[in-house]
Order: sequence, then C-alpha cells, then structure tokens
Amino acid sequence: MKRLLALVAGGLGLRALLRRRLRPALSPSPAEDLRAKLAETKAAEPAPAAVPEPEPEPEPKPEPAQPETVEDRRADVHEKARQAIDDLSNN
Repeated sequence: MKRLLALVAGGLGLRALLRRRLRPALSPSPAEDLRAKLAETKAAEPAPAAVPEPEPEPEPKPEPAQPETVEDRRADVHEKARQAIDDLSNN
C-alpha cells in the first residue's frame, strides 16, 4: 500500500514538473512587463501645462514680544489656559 501511494505521489509530482516545463512563457519576467507598461503610459501621457507661479504670500504678522522673565511667561501661559477653558465651557 505504501508503494502504491509513493508511486501515485511520484507520478503527480512528475506530471506537475512536466506541465510547468512545457507551459509557454507568457512574458520574460514580471519586471519586464511592468517596464513596458510604464514606458507605454509615459508615451501616452501628455506634457504638463505650464503652471503659473503662485502669488507671493503676505508676510506674517510679528508675534507680540515674549515676556522677559520666567514668571511672566508662566503667568501668560496660565492666563491663556484659563481663557481656553472658559471658551470651552461656554460652548
């Protein structure tokens, strides 16, 4: 029984090997297919139109002067946080 099973498995393996060898190659490689498609796409793609230059953006407004001491900066941050909390609680 083991020999019959080995013979059948060997036959199926040989059949798969022959089928693989006899199958005609559709293309040399997938990479070549992709290169051909890319070249075809590039050839069909029209040239990009001239893009007008964007208008210059206005200069940003200078930020207010930073407080000079650590305590002043800390107080400013706390005041902004309190204002943000008040704004959120009012909505």
